[in-house]
Amino acid sequence: MNIDYLSFLGVGLVLLVLLVANTIKILREYERGVIFTLGRFYKVKGPGLIIVIPFIQQIVRVDLRTVVMDVPTQDVISQDNVSVKVNAVVYYRVIDPQKAVINVERFMDATSQLAQTTLRSVLGKHELDEMLAERDKLNEDIQQILDRQTDGWGVKVSNVEIKHVDLDESMIRAIAKQAEAERQRRAKVIHAEGEQQASEKLVEAAHKLAEAPGALQLRYMQTLVEIGGEQNTTVVFPLPMDFIKPFIGDAPGNDRDKA
Repeated sequence: MNIDYLSFLGVGLVLLVLLVANTIKILREYERGVIFTLGRFYKVKGPGLIIVIPFIQQIVRVDLRTVVMDVPTQDVISQDNVSVKVNAVVYYRVIDPQKAVINVERFMDATSQLAQTTLRSVLGKHELDEMLAERDKLNEDIQQILDRQTDGWGVKVSNVEIKHVDLDESMIRAIAKQAEAERQRRAKVIHAEGEQQASEKLVEAAHKLAEAPGALQLRYMQTLVEIGGEQNTTVVFPLPMDFIKPFIGDAPGNDRDKA
């Protein structure tokens, strides 16, 4: 009799411990508990110690911390028909536990699938150059679209970052050729601009020399001095008639011709 009583008491204590364990829940600071009473939403509780009535109420724990989710590599065809492989990372967190549990099944999987389709959709509307040069703008566009669509799930997408845009070898060679052609074009433009500026300075100098004929003669004399200082055996130096006309006018032969 005593043995049966002790066995009954032991079973009762075990059931009491299990009952207490199912009644008292402790939620961490970053956790919230969505409580359902007989299948109907009751309230969101936590953090700390909460009481859940066994068999009457159920609890679903929701983590409020920011989740870092890798978006698998996606095959994207850009607007200029270039095939690339793109992957990204999405930062999001739950801001409304009630919506995250009631409005969507497995909100993490839903957010992941939505991020993949949005990534392909947004990048497919841009050319390759924009993907490579305007990542910040594309990140912002994707983040805003995801944030609008996940708002009804109680999820806040705070940031999206495109990590890699991978090209095949043929496209890499084509981009290298394009960059080389662009550098050559810039070099030719700079050279042409330099020639234009030099010609403008030459025209300006010609106008200055035309205003002072003596300056042209001094320039010729300076050039003769510079050539004379070099190791040259023969120098052919043209002289304008205006430069030698004063010397010819004073020669004796010219007086006889005038007579």
